Amino acid sequence: MSASVSKPKAPGPIGAERMYQTILAPLVTEKATMLSERGQYAFRVPLEATKTQIRQAIEGLFGVQVVAVNTLVMKGKAKRFKGRPGRRSDWKKAMVRLADGQSIDLTTGLA
Repeated sequence: MSASVSKPKAPGPIGAERMYQTILAPLVTEKATMLSERGQYAFRVPLEATKTQIRQAIEGLFGVQVVAVNTLVMKGKAKRFKGRPGRRSDWKKAMVRLADGQSIDLTTGLA
């Protein structure tokens, strides 16, 4: 008897609540602002968020077509808090490239 190996299923669409949990905040820095002129936007996302989840959340929340998602984990810095050594938390940044002619207005808000 042969054992059948099942392939992992592609993730289905995510719900509206999960979309808001996936996109924590837009990054508004000089570098991110310059990227937005070329159709790329930066967002802060949870460490466990995958590229597929980020793509679905951006497309669902903003109604745009995402071409590519790049992610990187920003390591927390060693800092001092009230004279005691400490460490900031790690966080994940997502760089999202949109299809030509599409844009996201980050000044209006979602809710």
